[in-house]
Amino acid sequence: MSPKSGTPKKNLMLFSGRAHPELAEEVAKHLNVTITPQSAYDFANGEIFVRFEESVRGCDAFVIQSHCAPINQWLMEQLIMVDALKRASAKRITVIVPFYPYARQDKKHKGREPISARLVADLFKTAGADRIMTVDLHTAQIQGFFDGPVDHLFGQNLLARYVKENYHDVNITVVSPDAGRTKLAEKWADDLGGTPIAFIHKTRDPLRPNEVVANRVVGEVKGRLCVVIDDMVDTGGTISKAVKQLLDEGAQDVVLAATHGVLSNEAPARLAECGAKEVIFTNTLPIPDDKRFGHMTVLSIAPLLAQAIQQVFEDGSVTSLFDGDA
Repeated sequence: MSPKSGTPKKNLMLFSGRAHPELAEEVAKHLNVTITPQSAYDFANGEIFVRFEESVRGCDAFVIQSHCAPINQWLMEQLIMVDALKRASAKRITVIVPFYPYARQDKKHKGREPISARLVADLFKTAGADRIMTVDLHTAQIQGFFDGPVDHLFGQNLLARYVKENYHDVNITVVSPDAGRTKLAEKWADDLGGTPIAFIHKTRDPLRPNEVVANRVVGEVKGRLCVVIDDMVDTGGTISKAVKQLLDEGAQDVVLAATHGVLSNEAPARLAECGAKEVIFTNTLPIPDDKRFGHMTVLSIAPLLAQAIQQVFEDGSVTSLFDGDA
């Protein structure tokens, strides 16, 4: 069969927004590709311009953007990139959002509130996205907001493997910072070989965001290494109070592990001074040097993203990356 009549060769192209270029470069290295060159800049009034410097016609496009502050700017930039790819005849467009924007606004707590997580999914679809790839959604139901495939990757495996390798000689209790994360704590406990779990019973005022009152610890923590797990750390208030509560209850040491280090405002200082032995994040979001401290560890999510991209590109199974957990 002549080349003209044969099946066209598939072409993987990787595109990166400006929020976290280091992560995109690392993903590109694992895939053995280069990031497609583009012109991207802001006009004086804040409007964003994007133009790709190479033809994207017929390509399998993967557009990666980390949604850190200023989150609205980076969300708009990614939407514009998707629109540009659609208009330039990319064959399939996969949006990669390691940290899904507006994930905490996934339902109405009171009347006249938006469901912003659904709106974000609709915006990606309208812009031209065929597929979404993300890591550790705040709630799993967000997968249903997008009308198309959603690859929900798990950073827990990476974090749990690190804890297992570095704290294998101590008695561990996995601690959920609230009752709502106990299912995640159970998965962690299984990954760590069947350790006990505990949780912190707390109350939250829905009218005062980011403020939590920790009440009491439920579970076995005295004399043990407590691994406090969560999907994200924003202001650090909840997690810092949890550390103090656990130490007051007799925990030997406390390690914090979360996928997304949002680290707003005074969060780095709170975490550095809260008494935790180690604070572990992945690099789904950029963590600049001025937000890091001596006992913070940042693990790379890039190999996992690269593996998932390769599976999608080859029409393989993303689920296989998690031994059936995806």
